This record gives sequence, C-alpha cells and structure tokens, in this order.
Amino acid sequence: MTSPAAAQSSPFRCVLDVRASLGECPVWSIEEQALYWVDINEPSLNRFDPATGENVAVPMPESIGCFALRASGGFVVALRDGFWLASKEGRPTRKVGNAPYDPAHHRFNDGRCDARGRLFAGYMNEARDASSAALVRLDPDFTQTQVVSGMTISNGLAWSPDGRTMYHADTPTRTIKAYDYDPASALPTNPRVFARFTADGDRPDGAAVDSEGCYWSAFYRGGKIARITPDGHMLAAFAVPAMCPTMCAFGGRDLRTLYVTSARQRRSADELAQLPQSGGIFAMPVDVPGLPEPKFAG
Repeated sequence: MTSPAAAQSSPFRCVLDVRASLGECPVWSIEEQALYWVDINEPSLNRFDPATGENVAVPMPESIGCFALRASGGFVVALRDGFWLASKEGRPTRKVGNAPYDPAHHRFNDGRCDARGRLFAGYMNEARDASSAALVRLDPDFTQTQVVSGMTISNGLAWSPDGRTMYHADTPTRTIKAYDYDPASALPTNPRVFARFTADGDRPDGAAVDSEGCYWSAFYRGGKIARITPDGHMLAAFAVPAMCPTMCAFGGRDLRTLYVTSARQRRSADELAQLPQSGGIFAMPVDVPGLPEPKFAG
C-alpha cells in the first residue's frame, strides 16, 4: 500500500479537486479534447475541460456505473435499472435494456466498448457475499449477452491493441485475467491468470491499455497505478495523491496524458486530512501514448 507520504511526492497532479464520492469511468473525447467521467454514488455524468478547468455535472436519476460515447452522438449509460441512451448534454432519453440483475442489491460498475462498438458492462454484488455478478455485452441492436460470470465486482476491462486479448478483473480476488477474444463473435475464451497480487492494497480496479500493449491498473486502497507488460510483469508503479484511485484513461492531443479518477467514500478523517484531494481527478504525462476510446455503434 502506498503511504500518504509517498503520495505527496507523486508524479500525478490534481487537475480537478472535485472530491467525488466515487469517481469512475474516465473517457477521453478526441473531438472535444475533454474528459468525461462519472460519480457513481452521487450520480452524475461529468464533462471536464482541461483547457479551462471547468467541470459540468449532469445529475443522473440513479447510480451510473459506466457509459460510452455514441458514434451517432450522445451517450449510452449503464444506470442501476438498465441501459439508457442519453442526449449530447448527457440526459437519459430512452431506456434500451433492463438490468440483468436485481437492482436492490446489485448495480453496474466498470465497462467500455470493444473496437467494433459493442458495450461491455460489468456489474457487482453490493453485499459482496456471493460471486453473483457478471460481465454482459450490449450489442448495437440493444440485445444483451452474458459473457463472463461468477464474480463479485467486475472491473479492469480492457483490450490489447490488436483486439485479440481481453483483460478483466474480479477486484476482491486481486487477480486480473486475460482471455482470447474473437472480434467477430465478441466472445472471450480461454481464461488464464494475467497477474495476481497478494498485498491488501493491491486490489485491481479500472484499467487502460497503451499503444505498446501495456496494461495500466488502478489499485483501489493501494494509492497507485501500475504499468504491466503484456506478459504480466509489473514494469513500474506510480503513487497517486489518493488512497483509492479507481480507473485511468489516456487523453490530451497526443494521448500522452494519463488521467485517473479516485474515490473519497468510506475513507477516515485522518487519511483525508493527509490526502485532502481524494476524490479528485489526477493527471501525469507518459512517454507511450494510449489508444483512442471506441464509441458505441448503436
């Protein structure tokens, strides 16, 4: 676990001291040169403009786990009760699918689109008392297919640059798996352990893959972001000035800025006194650029 003292000397700087309860799902818009992100607990879809420092929050009617930009404009959002299309301003306008779980004790969590514009959204068991969560695929015609099951908290979804390997984590197991991925069928197969961690703070949360194929993982309660090679070896770890980074995304004009969302929920007063920007958005320059984020084709 990264100490508060180490986090104070972090290469990351806070670019938006928003103090979100549970900041998540950063998505960079190349066209707008803006970062979209969500606060799951105080539900909102946000647009952050790094050039001006302005953040615009659009309230959601219930918790929002993840979203994607649509190729035709606007968004698709995964709310607690199901999938919705949203306007370009971010307001839900049309429900296109019910949640594949009981919303009383499950909700959507991490998700993103594959290269062909199909949205994969995982969900989580909020009680954390059973492996009753799964990863589902929402196709452009709005049909849903369960693709991975038997987990507690679905997280860490990302694809290799060639689209042939899918990564996914079940956070409480401290394990990231790799799957063979067939872009035609959109089905992951042949699961194997990509990386496994043992320290209490090494809980892999959201992730992103760079153009060299390295996997960047946010370690919730670990206060760091790790860069992992395609064969599962940790190359480097970078302290974040928050104990609970949640997910990362590449942005900037050259996709050489790594943005990281973070959480403030359930942190002690002593920790927040040492890490007051917890819940903020952080940024760090990187040498290897990321990849453009695919948009939902529906």
